[in-house]
Amino acid sequence: MSAFDTVVVGAGVAGVTAANLLSRAGQRVVVLEARDRVGGRLWTDRSAGLCVDLGVSWIHGVDGNPLTDLVEAFGIDTVEFTVGAFQPDSRPIANYDPSFTLLNPVAAQRWADDVHDVDQELERVIASCEPGQSYAAVAAQALATRDWDTERKQRVWEFYRHRTEEQCGAHISDVAAHGLDEDVIFGDEVVFPGGYDQLVLTLARGLDVRLNQVVKSVVWSAEGGRVDTAAASFQGRNVVVTVPLGVLKSGSIEFVPELPPEVAGPIERLGMGVFVKVFIQFPQHFWPSDIYAMRQQGAGGDVWHSWYDVSGSSGQPMLLTFAGGPRGREVEAMTDEQVLASALASLRQIYGDKVPSPVNHWVTRWGGDPYSLGSYSYVAVGASHEDHDAMATPAAGVVHLAGEATWSTDPATVNGALLSGHRAAERILGESIDLRELHQLAPSS
Repeated sequence: MSAFDTVVVGAGVAGVTAANLLSRAGQRVVVLEARDRVGGRLWTDRSAGLCVDLGVSWIHGVDGNPLTDLVEAFGIDTVEFTVGAFQPDSRPIANYDPSFTLLNPVAAQRWADDVHDVDQELERVIASCEPGQSYAAVAAQALATRDWDTERKQRVWEFYRHRTEEQCGAHISDVAAHGLDEDVIFGDEVVFPGGYDQLVLTLARGLDVRLNQVVKSVVWSAEGGRVDTAAASFQGRNVVVTVPLGVLKSGSIEFVPELPPEVAGPIERLGMGVFVKVFIQFPQHFWPSDIYAMRQQGAGGDVWHSWYDVSGSSGQPMLLTFAGGPRGREVEAMTDEQVLASALASLRQIYGDKVPSPVNHWVTRWGGDPYSLGSYSYVAVGASHEDHDAMATPAAGVVHLAGEATWSTDPATVNGALLSGHRAAERILGESIDLRELHQLAPSS
């Protein structure tokens, strides 16, 4: 059995951040990763000669974000691509009505004003809602205060449904009323033309990372922990577990004894969303060049409601569309060919014969991935934002959970994962660590 100061489970951003900071403090650290690569849900595909980020894609809000300084220190190029927290306007968006006709600027602004108007009422309803209410319930209450016809209300309601599908990967009725409280973006958003994995590859450089190590159990006590894989055992004074919430919820890793209620409770209560990304590369542009996105209203946008022009980061004519929540699970069960046919049929309802045959396509399936079992965490009905941080409560001062699901102010983000790994390292060392120590990993250093 190999003995270490700390055993880290998972080589995503949280895991390699914790391992790096602990190693820099002089600890002997090993990182166990089930996959054959580092990065976890941060995964750049370069198989087609360009970079396609199949997992996380954005830095959501560069202002005051520790990722911003880190990426700059590492010399990683970014491109501004701000979509906001699924807003009805804020950037040039082509909105199509239920008959697939482009809304003129006046009609589009009227619809966006409706959303903003109900949003103000929604904030008041959420602030005074009873515990245990869903986002669907409070949205319905807010809409009920408006003396509008059914069609007008329906346009706002479907916007709220799609907002929770995109932001949470869950149906509007499964998300807590307060589930989107932290959904605020500060500053622009950026993407990575050279691939987001540049970040995690730099953070992992020099670490003792063991790939293809599927963890089966974590046996722990106040004296330390033992992590068992199918092939070996690793002993550590501390264990940092950074696997996604979906894996923890599945019980595929056995904790002996079971995790304490203050940790196990949040794991049970929080939700793990499913969010499918479909990238489609075309031989040429056929959509307007002066817009960020296209949005489809009505039944025609039930599954494929938003299209984003990601040509600026990929360097090729490319659109990105999404399916989240129950729709995302349905899409994951389809073949690539079925997904592509469905998405193209939707796009052709808008652009008709202008849509050419694609050059290439990519379909993500994080919900069916055994090492993630979902895309990212969200506050489900019955859970709270405090559950995110509570999930990281150290068990006997030995077992530390980290990852995006354990960071309350920025869950479902890379910066949340980064900060959770930093927190775990500080708790293990019992002292503050300047996160800027990681800047020394820059290639020029």
